[in-house]
Amino acid sequence: MSNVAEQLDQRLVGTIGHVTVPITPEHAGEVMLPVRGGTEAYTATADEAIPKHARVVVVDVLTARTVSVTPLP
Repeated sequence: MSNVAEQLDQRLVGTIGHVTVPITPEHAGEVMLPVRGGTEAYTATADEAIPKHARVVVVDVLTARTVSVTPLP
């Protein structure tokens, strides 16, 4: 991955998005995140079940298209 891609990925930490495919600890789901003036889908993992439409925050970037999230209260 290029330096520019790595920097963009790390800027995702703290980004708030919403779940489009439910997430469980055993199965990745999908979240929509605001990126570069638009919205993009990312595969998402979490330590707990998070239902569709829940608001989440990115806590880690695992790969270029996979993030770890936690639900917002």
